[in-house]
Amino acid sequence: MFMKHFQDAERLGTERAPSALILLRLAIGFVFVTEGIQKFLSPETLGSGRFAKIGIPYPDIMGPFVGGVEIACGTLVLIGLLTRLGAFALVIDMVVAITSTKIPILLGYGFLGFADPAAGHTGFWAAAHEARLDVTMLLGCALLVVVGPGRLSFDAPS
Repeated sequence: MFMKHFQDAERLGTERAPSALILLRLAIGFVFVTEGIQKFLSPETLGSGRFAKIGIPYPDIMGPFVGGVEIACGTLVLIGLLTRLGAFALVIDMVVAITSTKIPILLGYGFLGFADPAAGHTGFWAAAHEARLDVTMLLGCALLVVVGPGRLSFDAPS
């Protein structure tokens, strides 16, 4: 039994990752590309304006930068090209998002210079609710960093 699990884990760590990872790549790519585009379409609410509100330094630079990273890396993940690199950049994106927006909700006050959360919407359950997509994207991207994009990708060996 143990050897079977070990062999399965070893297989996932190689280039022979399952073809079904395309489903994960489609979901992650869709979320990041569309969110990145929206940072340019609605900068006051989703880009630099939001970044200023939550306390991200240099919001006029960081809003478009993060939007560009999300579009570029989301596209790389989507098509399976330089997937591990793209997914790693998106892991960093999600760690910053969780730290800057969800940790203050959990604590009920500003954290590391990030803004106080909305009044009355704090604590564990509020943070868990708000973090659901961020945690999903973080763990999905971490999985792609570890196992790669699967066989249906440009990164797959010929």
